[in-house]
Amino acid sequence: FFYSDFASCGSPRPKQAARPPTPLAQSMPIELEAPFWGFMGAAFALVFSNMGAAYGTGKSGIGISTLGVGQPELIMKSIVPVVMAGGVGIYRPLIAGIIF
Repeated sequence: FFYSDFASCGSPRPKQAARPPTPLAQSMPIELEAPFWGFMGAAFALVFSNMGAAYGTGKSGIGISTLGVGQPELIMKSIVPVVMAGGVGIYRPLIAGIIF
């Protein structure tokens, strides 16, 4: 229900005391280091995801090289891990950009 529904009941409208406006810093305390930690989290996400993608690409490249010596006919089937690691390397900076 709204107050206007009961306004015609005969009771006077209650008076509210006017409050002085308060500065934003007093009404909502803001920690000054919060943006720093937010940007640091995005930076860590970007750095560590690219390091992981580089590591995955390197390890799968070594595996492909090893496989190419023993069974050269399977080289094209083993390209998938390199593509997946590259996909992670492209996808994660997009996520870090969204976090920013």
